[in-house]
Amino acid sequence: MADIRVRFAPSPTGFLHIGGARTALFNFLFARSQEGTFVLRIEDTDTVRSTQESVDEILKAMEWLGLNWDEGPYYQSERFNLYKEKVQQLLDEGKAYRCYCTSEELDKKREQAMAEGRKPKYDGTCRERMDHPGNTPFVIRFRAPDNGTTSFNDLIKGTISVNNEELDDVIIQRTDGTPTYNFVVVVDDADMGITHVIRGDDHINNTPRQILLYEALGYQVPCFAHVPMILGSDKTRLSKRHGATSVMAYRDMGYLPEAMVNYLVRLGWSFGDEEIFSLADLIEKFSLSNVGKSAGVFNPEKLLWLNSHYIKRSDPNALVPLVIEQLEKKGLQADNPNLPGLIGLYQERAKTLEEMADSLTWVFKSELEFDEKAAAKFLIESLRPLFEQIITHLETCEPFSHDEIEKRVNSLMEETGLKMGKIAQPIRVALTGGTVSPSVFELLPLIGKDETLRRLKNALSLLEPE
Repeated sequence: MADIRVRFAPSPTGFLHIGGARTALFNFLFARSQEGTFVLRIEDTDTVRSTQESVDEILKAMEWLGLNWDEGPYYQSERFNLYKEKVQQLLDEGKAYRCYCTSEELDKKREQAMAEGRKPKYDGTCRERMDHPGNTPFVIRFRAPDNGTTSFNDLIKGTISVNNEELDDVIIQRTDGTPTYNFVVVVDDADMGITHVIRGDDHINNTPRQILLYEALGYQVPCFAHVPMILGSDKTRLSKRHGATSVMAYRDMGYLPEAMVNYLVRLGWSFGDEEIFSLADLIEKFSLSNVGKSAGVFNPEKLLWLNSHYIKRSDPNALVPLVIEQLEKKGLQADNPNLPGLIGLYQERAKTLEEMADSLTWVFKSELEFDEKAAAKFLIESLRPLFEQIITHLETCEPFSHDEIEKRVNSLMEETGLKMGKIAQPIRVALTGGTVSPSVFELLPLIGKDETLRRLKNALSLLEPE
């Protein structure tokens, strides 16, 4: 089945959003699972709204997700000569015609049709018109059949049929000579040999019109698979009010691409009761037959849970550059050679890399910010003797290792009669500024002896009278 060819064809009028990313993912997985070809096409015929910045962001998002394309990116803006050639072909064969109706005339026709209870479709005024007024602007319309039925077997939704009398004579070229979406997508898919069109089900209404264009141009009609849309928690179409919809916004917030891919595929596709899938798993298991017919509901908490899962199972060394990036966004220079070890201590706790960076900011701040409640409880004059004893014990601690530090603290517990928490918490506050952190026995070796003592002595100088 190596002749299977699919495409992802975003419009570069903004960032790659969740819905588009899922469409790209389904196309990618279908191509890989069938040993086919994944084509990337940039649909930039909207010259006013299309930008190079959007193209760059879309490509970055796909690369981040690991959705590597085999061909492209092709740009529709570079293919206008082909579209004009195909428009002329339809004109020459009598399958298209010039329409001189003005916008005002068309508005009146629609209003009249609706007032009479008719479908507000173009009434065919110019269908049989033979004259070509010299300087009068015109569009070119496709001459759609006005009887019969257009049917197709959707690989997800089953058989869909539409009476041709319900369809309009769609415009295939505007007055300025530029082609329209429904026309160029047919020409491109046929010219690029696309065998399966996998896209959102908001395109279902376009499909019968496009099938008629395929047939009129003498092209083979591809297979269609329309993926259900993604809804927000209130069951309305996913939008900014439901949270971030841009894929790269989640990257910036510290999500891992593995989590995003795993989450996106489960928005409409399932494989038994399994929840966790690597990209390799998905390529092996993906099929269109397991794509559901109903809309997926975007659940940020589920995505957060998956991200936490992937952070926990990641190699700390692989997370280092990502955490450094998050720290640098906070204006911090992450220069600690023990950062992999520190990341390892926080992996079980962090749900995002941004959250992990927040937990690690204390490591890289020369002037520590103390939690107000923690300082009021532990940076007090009555604990001066304890701080002095802690410093004395740690100054002679060699090697400065987990086991040796534990021995010194145990010795201090025996001397003072204090329990572990009464000793560990002042150390924790002096080092981190707060009362929550991994075990001090694991933490101190990674901070290093000199920095640990510096922070303890700084805390000692800050002790307040009670």
